[in-house]
Amino acid sequence: MLRDKHVSSKDFVLKFEQLKKRFDERAEIHLDSEYHQQLKEYIVRLYHATCTDENFTDQTLDDIREAEMSNLNRLQKLKNGTSYKKDKHKAKRQNEEWG
Repeated sequence: MLRDKHVSSKDFVLKFEQLKKRFDERAEIHLDSEYHQQLKEYIVRLYHATCTDENFTDQTLDDIREAEMSNLNRLQKLKNGTSYKKDKHKAKRQNEEWG
């Protein structure tokens, strides 16, 4: 939704509230993953900054769009970094079995 420049603040709030409601309906599972913890914190922070703010307008959405895209990229890098690490260790283990 942040990538699409044609999304209005009202559309953003409606869609984000639907997604947050579905997120909240899920049973909470405690995960020690830094990615999952930061993702949950990001969702809660963005929800409070947008959906609960009565002064949230199209201009406000445009103002935060780039910063939030950057934050999402950081989260994606954090997620990818852990999977790359796992792949690296898998390759090491395979080499040890042959050696």
